[in-house]
Order: sequence, then structure tokens, then C-alpha cells
Amino acid sequence: MTKGRRISYAVSGACALGAGVIAATVTAGPENIRFPEGYDKGVLYAVVDRHDIKQYRELWSTPEAVKAVREGRPIPHGTVLTLVQYQARKDDKGDPVRDAKGRFVKGDLVAYTVMEKRKGWGAGYPHEWRNGEWEYAAFTKDKQANAKANKNIKGCFVCHKPHEGQDFVISLASFSGAAAGASVARRTGPGIVSIGDFLFGPQKLTVKAGTAVNWTNTDDSPHQVTVQGQTEVRSPVLLKGQSTQIAFEHVGTYDYICGLHPNMKGTVEVTK
Repeated sequence: MTKGRRISYAVSGACALGAGVIAATVTAGPENIRFPEGYDKGVLYAVVDRHDIKQYRELWSTPEAVKAVREGRPIPHGTVLTLVQYQARKDDKGDPVRDAKGRFVKGDLVAYTVMEKRKGWGAGYPHEWRNGEWEYAAFTKDKQANAKANKNIKGCFVCHKPHEGQDFVISLASFSGAAAGASVARRTGPGIVSIGDFLFGPQKLTVKAGTAVNWTNTDDSPHQVTVQGQTEVRSPVLLKGQSTQIAFEHVGTYDYICGLHPNMKGTVEVTK
């Protein structure tokens, strides 16, 4: 997280004395965001199951933002998007309980993550991970700033950065009320891994030395294959429908994760 860099901007403000221009100085960082009390009086525009961490998640937006996007206008300044994280309810075996549609059932509240857009925000971040004028902040289930998570808030910027073309909002298709786009078929076969529901499938793959393993992302969220070891190998960030290949020349067991979602794990076992 970039600390101590200050930016100045002018904002239009209205008060009992009329509208004017107010000079303001803002430090880049999650401390700019206050917990959005009343977020649940806005629009619940998406529900997501995170299979890798067994969470049920709700995505809420301010009504003005939904109205603007559905009318074909840009996401306005002042927009607040609130991600509410719940544990999926589990059965006696520890597996998520599913409803009649096969979706996770909401359990206990875990935490919140908020992204907010204000004019002038973002200028204090380096270009390689700045998200326009968006800022991010994490809060505990008690609605207090989550200091530990906020120290690592850069991860939010990195995950959303590939979606610059849709104002960094990964869930824009749901946000706008449009279909999420054509589904991407999950491929199967020797040396093939499909990424779906925030899981690698299969999670363990066995191949012969010299094989190039292929990963294809079928999720709306971006993912990145990161092979761990003495020499770390990272694929490009994969958007929905994109694929990557990594060749395994030597016998051994190779563990890998998603560079954006480290709870996603897989293994490639290379034999003679």
C-alpha cells in the first residue's frame, strides 16, 4: 500500500449557503472509506458462491449507480459497492449446505469489503495497479476497519486491474442487469485443467515429463496460475475464456495456487 503520498483535488459541494468549490487534500488509502451504514437499503445486485473458501457473498450497490449503468451512463462518483461475506452453512460433514437451486445457504457473517468511487481518488497509487478513482477498504463483522486486511489492500487493486475496460467492476454484468455473457465450457482431457467456481479441476493432475499443461478460466473473475518452488512461475492474468500453458520438463511434484486468490490450490505430478 502506498503511504504518505498526498493528492489535492477540487470537489463541488452544496450547503445551506449554496454551492461552491471546496479545496481538499486526501491521502491515498483505505482510511478514506467509512463503513456504509444502510448499504442494505440499496440494491442487492448479485449473490456469489466462493467454493474455494466456502463462503456465500452478497454484492450491494447504491441505487443511483445501478440506475446510471442501466441507462447506459458511466458509474457515477459517489458510488459505493459493498461485498458482504458470510460463511456457507455446513452439514455435519463440513460440506456447504445447498438450496433447491444448488447454491450455498447463508450462514454466519464474516466481514465486509467496500469499494468507493470519488473524484480525484486514486492519484496517489502507481499506474501499474491504480483502479481509476476507486478506493478499497475492509471491515470486520462488527463494522470496524480491519487493520490487518487493509495492510494488504493492494490485492483488491491487482484483482480488479484487468477489468479496466468496465471501470474495474468485475461484477458489472450483474450490476447492469445484463446477462453475464456466454458460458465457457469446462474442458477435460490429458494435461488440461479448467478453472471454475474458484477451483482448479482436477486439483491434482499427473502428466509425463515434457508435457505442457493447459489451464482455461471459465469464471467471470480473473485468475492467475502461480507455480511455487525455488523458481516461481506466474502465468498472465486470465480473464474469462482465456487459456495459458506451462511446460513441465522435469520429474517432480509441483504445487500451484491462483496468484489472485491464494486459497485456490492445485498440484501437477510429473512422471517419467
